[in-house]
Amino acid sequence: MNSSKIVNDPVYGFLTIPSALIFDLIEHPFFQRLRRIKQLGVTDFVYPGATHTRFHHALGALNLMVKAVETLKQKGVKITDAESDALYAGILLHDIGHGPYSHSLENSIIEGVAHERISYLLMKKLNESLEGKLDLMISIFSNQYKKKFLYQLISGQLDMDRLDYLSRDSFFTGVVEGQVGAERIINMLNVVGDELVVEEKGIYSIEKFIIARRMMYWQVYLHKTVVGVDVMLIQIMKRAKFLGLQSLLKEPISPALNYFLSHTISVDAIENNEEVLKCFIQLDDSDILNAIKQWQFSEDKVLRILSESFINRKLPKVMVSDKPIPQEEIEKIKKSTIKKFKIKEEEVSYFVNHSIMKNDAYRVDKYNGIKVLKKNGEVLDVAEASDNYTLKALKDTVKKYYLSFYR
Repeated sequence: MNSSKIVNDPVYGFLTIPSALIFDLIEHPFFQRLRRIKQLGVTDFVYPGATHTRFHHALGALNLMVKAVETLKQKGVKITDAESDALYAGILLHDIGHGPYSHSLENSIIEGVAHERISYLLMKKLNESLEGKLDLMISIFSNQYKKKFLYQLISGQLDMDRLDYLSRDSFFTGVVEGQVGAERIINMLNVVGDELVVEEKGIYSIEKFIIARRMMYWQVYLHKTVVGVDVMLIQIMKRAKFLGLQSLLKEPISPALNYFLSHTISVDAIENNEEVLKCFIQLDDSDILNAIKQWQFSEDKVLRILSESFINRKLPKVMVSDKPIPQEEIEKIKKSTIKKFKIKEEEVSYFVNHSIMKNDAYRVDKYNGIKVLKKNGEVLDVAEASDNYTLKALKDTVKKYYLSFYR
């Protein structure tokens, strides 16, 4: 009975839960935690509507996966019921390892461990409790399964993850340039030689998809103000960790957050220590926000200023350039910042930051590209099959340099 429940989604309308197993995974505390983790981290500082969660996104990606499987089966692609369930579980759980504020704090809670790896570890824990029902899903998710196109549906240039987050992020930010024809693209999917392809008549939808992704990066994900707030949040956590390792954090924070701020967590610890993993899944956005609300009254000047700025949206100025920021300009701003806040020279790195932003709209080398099935049976990369010269240029990584500081 539970498996027949439906969910009303603002992007797609009514979503149907495809099986009892999927319903049980949705009900599990590991997945319910995603309700408390925003999909776009601090992006709502710029786009107030961007408060949707990883929970929303996972359900949306599941909906698209169900449609993709149905489409491929109708075209004669052999996908067993067990493989279908594995795909549904895989796309549902693909982001389960995200920490607080999603990508914003990807390496701030646990350094050197990507959320995909934590997702994999949590999948294994779930599989143990389900007595091996997720064996096939884990095999597909880790790209160990014989049918490689199944992995491409979960993780690739044209996976259900990307199709949903572009549609969803565009909807909640109001950035219409990010809208993609997800249903049209799915209807054009096929499989040739164990490789996911798009039929030639869908090529214009793919062109729009790639261009929309580029636009969303510059207008949303790498918006200079979003980058500035990201840097602010990272520096707050960096300072809190510095103080926590010395037992100098006086304000009350959650036990889970306190654990990660007062310990140096190695890659080996998250891989092999169940207690560390158990502590990690207690964390969500509320732990961080509540801590920052406390830290705006901290005795530590650096933590206090940064936290108060975050809570009251006193944002840093962000300069963006196509060329590296001159070092003399950075040094000048550092000296001014030291004078303005009356801080020590070694503390200025919390207030002045510079780095590189990269926009990879379409990367053939990493994901093997998006393949187009021509009417004559030939399979070509979309950049070769298209007559859009702009698309060919989008294969190149675009770099921009930024400098973040407080006036």
